[in-house]
Formats: sequence, structure tokens, C-alpha cells
Amino acid sequence: MTKPLSSPRRLPSSRGDGTFRAIVIGLSVVIILVFVLSVLLLARDSVPALQHFGLGFLTRTAWNPVTGNFGAAPMIAGTLVTSFAALIISVPLALASAIFVAEYAPKWLAGPVSYLVELLAAVPSVVYGLWALFALKPLIQAFQLSLYTRFPDLATRCSELHANNQNSFSCFFFPEAPVGLGLALAIIILTIMILPYTASVARDVIRLVPGDQREAMYALGATKWEVIRLAILPYARAGITGGVILALGRALGETLAVAMVIGNVPEFAKTIWGNTATMSSMIALQFGDAQATLHRSSIITLGLLLFVVSVIVNYGARLLIARLTPKGIQ
Repeated sequence: MTKPLSSPRRLPSSRGDGTFRAIVIGLSVVIILVFVLSVLLLARDSVPALQHFGLGFLTRTAWNPVTGNFGAAPMIAGTLVTSFAALIISVPLALASAIFVAEYAPKWLAGPVSYLVELLAAVPSVVYGLWALFALKPLIQAFQLSLYTRFPDLATRCSELHANNQNSFSCFFFPEAPVGLGLALAIIILTIMILPYTASVARDVIRLVPGDQREAMYALGATKWEVIRLAILPYARAGITGGVILALGRALGETLAVAMVIGNVPEFAKTIWGNTATMSSMIALQFGDAQATLHRSSIITLGLLLFVVSVIVNYGARLLIARLTPKGIQ
């Protein structure tokens, strides 16, 4: 008769495991508390502005600290336009860089190129802002002056339309004045700043694509481009999407470099070159000088809106990544 096996003895947990578990749980609780307290403080200090203006604060276009008239619509538009325009321009460049480094570049070149791309993410935003002011702004200003010289009739017609607060498709791309600063320069500098985030993540994800995916396509007679298009990019799309969303989060929250070049005028830009403001640039420039309760509360409400937009973007990114992730991969 076979003797039944006794139940396995439970190994005693070590003191180190218990300490590590307590530290991890404690730090997780701290993170949750910081998140909750941030939301509560922003919501509490936003009450005066929301009580005074209601949800109309989101659609009002005026921002006048002297008369106590505030609205967030120009800053919301400025934030979304600069962020998504920079994202649309940077994604093809970042994907091209990632594919070149991961699939085409020889090893002696792939390493330096990867390092230089990652180095762009380590440059402080104030350096980008100064570079934009002293290097890019004169170039844009010279280009705008050349438009006035080449198209004098269009300049006259657009000046009349802008003076009457009107616009047209052609005048939207014609500068109101050759000043260099404005929406276009902010989009350019944001594009450069967020490019390494998408490029680095996409490069690493492409390198993680299993070799049998490539070999199967090559066995069927596929070319290099067909392997990239039909095997690598579909397999890596979830990771690439994650990198794109990471870059969008950086663009939405970028403050100093944008504040230095966008013009900081709390109104809608009449042209692609026009001055406007973002939520983060308005917070950075006016929070220290805001003395009146309503002014201060309106600026904090901008911070709450930026917080909500960031949470929505991140939550949407998680849903999108989960939807794009191939089955069987966690």
C-alpha cells in the first residue's frame, strides 16, 4: 500500500522579503496619496473661478487680469494645436530614424546615431528655448520677410483681412508681421523635443521583433521593405504607439521652451505664424504675478485642465496599446 504524500511544508518567509514588501507597498501608497492630494488641491483652488464663470470658462476667449475677465479657450486651443502638430511632424521622422538604426545602419553607425537621438531627450528645455530664439527665430524672420517681398499683393490683401479680423486659406499661411516668434516656431521646437521619445521606443521595439518573423517573410521571397511593412511594423505597432503617446504627453506639458517662443498672447492665432499661448506657458508666466483671487484661481484652473487632459491621454493610450497588442503578449 502506497503511503499518501504529506502536504509540503511552507517555507518560512525571510525577513528581507517582508521588509522589501513593506517598502514597496509604502511607496505605492505615497504615490497614490500624492496623486489624490494634487487633484484635491487643484480642484479646491479652482472653485472661485469655476463658481464665477461656470463651465463657460472652457469656451470664453477673454483673458484680462485688469477687468477680471478670464477664459481658457485660446490656451486650450494653443496647447492642442502645438502638441498634435508637433506629433504629426515628428512621428514619420522618428519612425524613419528607428527603422534606419534597427534595420539598415551598420553597427559602427547605429550606435552613434542612437546616442545622438537619445541625447536630444537629455537637453534641458531652456537650452532648446535659447537655441530657438537665437538660431531659428532669425531664419523664420528672414523667410517671412521674403514672403512680403515675393508676394506684395498678397501681403496687402492679408493685411486688410487681418485688420478686419477676417481670414482666408491663403492668408492663414501668410504672416501678419515678420517677427519670427509664434505658433510655427513653437511647433518646430516641440517637434525636435519630442522626437527622441518616439524614436528611442520604436527602435527598441523593432529590435525586439522575433527573428522568425523576418525569416518567414524572407523565405517567402519578400524584400527588405516588405519585411518591414508586413512583419516588423505590425508586430511592433503597440510599442510604437506607446512611444507616440509618451511623446504627446511631453508635448502637452512642455512649458519653458514653448513660453520663450510662442509669443504668449492669450488669444487665438490668426495665422500659422501668429502669437498665442498654451496652458503651461500661461501658468509659468502669470502665476507669480497673480495677486487677485480670481486671477490666481483661473491660472490654477488651467493647471487642473492640463492635468485632466494628461490623464485622458494616458488612459486612452493604455486602451489603444491593449487593443493593438498581439494576442499572447502581455
